[in-house]
Amino acid sequence: MSSTPLSATDKLQKLGLFAITWPIFIEQLSHILPGMIDIFMISHLGDAAAAGVSVANQIVVFFIVLFSFIGLGCSVVITHYLGAQDKQGAERVASNAIGINVWFGALISLLTLLFSDQMLALLHLPKELLPYARPFLALMGGTLFLEAINIVFASILRAHGHTREVMLIALGMNLINIALNSILIFGLFGLTPLGVVGAAVSTVISRFLACLAYVYLVKRQIQLSLKLHALWDFSNAIIAKILHIGLPSAGENLCWWTSFMVITYFIAQMGADQMATFTYAMQLSMVMMMLSISIGIGTEIIIGHLIGAGELDLAYRQLLRSLRVGVTLTVIMTVAVVLAAKPLFALFSHKSEIIEAGASLLLVSLILEPGRTFNLVVINSLRATGDARFPLYAGIVSMWGVAVVLAWLFGLHWGWGLVGVWSAFALDEWVRGLLMYRRWKSRAWEKYAHATRAGLQRV
Repeated sequence: MSSTPLSATDKLQKLGLFAITWPIFIEQLSHILPGMIDIFMISHLGDAAAAGVSVANQIVVFFIVLFSFIGLGCSVVITHYLGAQDKQGAERVASNAIGINVWFGALISLLTLLFSDQMLALLHLPKELLPYARPFLALMGGTLFLEAINIVFASILRAHGHTREVMLIALGMNLINIALNSILIFGLFGLTPLGVVGAAVSTVISRFLACLAYVYLVKRQIQLSLKLHALWDFSNAIIAKILHIGLPSAGENLCWWTSFMVITYFIAQMGADQMATFTYAMQLSMVMMMLSISIGIGTEIIIGHLIGAGELDLAYRQLLRSLRVGVTLTVIMTVAVVLAAKPLFALFSHKSEIIEAGASLLLVSLILEPGRTFNLVVINSLRATGDARFPLYAGIVSMWGVAVVLAWLFGLHWGWGLVGVWSAFALDEWVRGLLMYRRWKSRAWEKYAHATRAGLQRV
């Protein structure tokens, strides 16, 4: 007697949140650690080299954020089709998303290659840093199309539940990048030292190898046919679905990025030590943030499948379970980081003033990080239902009306310094988190979920 094969949605529910999320957490960590290691290695060439590469990398990261909105949108839409057991619909979405990011990535790569000097000039980069920043940006920016392709392939695999495979590719890519960095930057094994150019070449090679691995896995794991005509055979209806989710998500990310840059400007006025303390505290905060992001993405994948299957009550309860798990794990991790704060800051700096200030700053994270978990997990879940605009509108109001305004008021005007800025971050996260939670509990998102399911039948 043969058993009925499990659908993709049933498989995800059987796996559970933890099995889906832990590979995402490792993958997300693997995205931030190489940047830290790159700066650490390049700093051995001098402070000017590290500063030049850091500024050039801001431009690269900005474009990567832009590429991600197609990945975010296609991932959610694919989960809807898979939840509805429409594999052909999911394949059409994947093909369209790949085509969009190939052209978008090629355009951005060309513009960055041609106008890298002008982009650096917009950031008022000192002339003495240009010899380091210019070649790095030209190489990294000129090959950004590889990152655009990798982002969309990773999103497609995640939507199908293949989070471990994405994790392994990310880990492999970064191990190759670190190894090549050591060889090319410093000229090991008799090679000519390439300095910052070596760092860029290492990243380009590792991105290319990752792209090959993604192509292989997409063909093997989900049997997606990668045909050349996908580069121009687009469906307006499918693109509209992707952009309906992706554009508000990109807007929210860009809103956070720009508000963060304004707050960084405030901190720069507090002095060099405060800027250094903030920089190191953000590195540790990013590690804690990756946990919230990973639980949010894992929950989004499960809820997207449930929405496609019409299981709205199960989706509602899944978010509440994810929040309980997410907040508990976040509190445990934050307490561990706070207890180890001084030794951790000592890895970055030997100045006792910075170590003490950083340890005091992280105490506020005991309030900040649980609020961030509320925010990120519910935002991803709302996006999975099709309710993508509410997080954007709430984010614009809170990021600028709470985070930016209070960072200036607490940090500069009232003289609380970094503790004031960190407190403003905490209030922003809790305001947005509670707004998102209220939205979920009201079940206002159900009308978007019904519209999403109805729209699946029309493509």
